[in-house]
Amino acid sequence: MKASDVTIDWLQKLNLKVQRNNTPTVEGVIVKDLNVLLDGRGEVTELWSAPWKSDGFISSEHVYQSATDYGVVKCWHLHDNHTDQFTVTRGKLQMTLVDLRQDSSSFGHVNCIFLGTLKPRIVKIPPMVLHGWKALSMPEVIVVNLQSHVYTSDDEYKFPWDCIIPEIWEPVNG
Repeated sequence: MKASDVTIDWLQKLNLKVQRNNTPTVEGVIVKDLNVLLDGRGEVTELWSAPWKSDGFISSEHVYQSATDYGVVKCWHLHDNHTDQFTVTRGKLQMTLVDLRQDSSSFGHVNCIFLGTLKPRIVKIPPMVLHGWKALSMPEVIVVNLQSHVYTSDDEYKFPWDCIIPEIWEPVNG
């Protein structure tokens, strides 16, 4: 199946398995805690290093920064070809991933991963894993994406944020 074959009707018929443990169960998704060097002057956070290739991360061909206002859900996105590698440089967000690869051992798995300046991480998202996020801190969340390919609109498939599992987005009050 290709990203261009995915429809809202097909998505809504999936038997999704929500995993709420903040660790990835989607095959090929990698989460790495980032190193923060803190001293009396401030801090430095490593965002990328070539040795991480041995952990499964990839070199980037395109890097951009995205701002999401507090409370906004930005999703759903899907790609046939490129791999996203996201990190947060300001704020906190909930990233949600849905494995749409029918040949994957984790097909239908839904992962919620939290990351931000208090828990700096980089998340690698392979092609055909539907993804999006919600900004959980004010005034905005800044996300940096270290993509595997130069951006082209023909590899960007978008779906409404509430077409599936709209109840997934935190906070859940209780």
